[in-house]
Order: sequence, then structure tokens, then C-alpha cells
Amino acid sequence: MTRVEFYDQDGRISGFCCAGHSGYAEAGADIVCAAVSTAVKFAEHTICEVLGEHAKTRVNEAEARVTLTLPAVCEDEDAVQAVLTGMMLTLCELRDEYPDYIEVMEV
Repeated sequence: MTRVEFYDQDGRISGFCCAGHSGYAEAGADIVCAAVSTAVKFAEHTICEVLGEHAKTRVNEAEARVTLTLPAVCEDEDAVQAVLTGMMLTLCELRDEYPDYIEVMEV
């Protein structure tokens, strides 16, 4: 199962951690894993490359884990929060469709 945790600090999403393989299908044919990976990459690239924010991203391929942590202050906070909220809503919808393969939490 893939587990996605969004970190909430006083109503602000300060980052996320996505870990694990969904187990929906074999590697290369797993549509749940592909959807999660796309959402994670979209958010990371939009925040870091498009908006120019200096989020810290860590990847641990052995554990299938990606963690993104925002700086304490972002220049375009509203846009960053919109991207992360959109990511969360997308993954929650995916969770509703495939509840045995993905878990989404706010911590």
C-alpha cells in the first residue's frame, strides 16, 4: 500500500511524504502507482521549477519514499498551498477509488 502524509502546521501544508508501492499490479502496469507518481512529480516541479520555491526534496528509492519539505516562508505561499491542496484532493479521490492500495493522511 502507498501511504501519503501531508504535514499540517497550524493550517499550512508544510510538505508531504509518499512511501510504499500500491501493490495494485506488477511494476510497469500499476496504474495506482503511476497516478501517485505523477501527482508527486507534478507538485514538486510546479513548486520548485515553476514557482521557484526552495523546497527540500529527498528520495529514497530503496524504501520507495519521496519527501518534500517547504521552507518556513514561501514567496508565493498562496500558489504553493494551492498546488499542495490540489495534490491532496487528487490523491484523496484516488484513495476513494482504490481504498485497498492508497492511504492519505494529514499529520
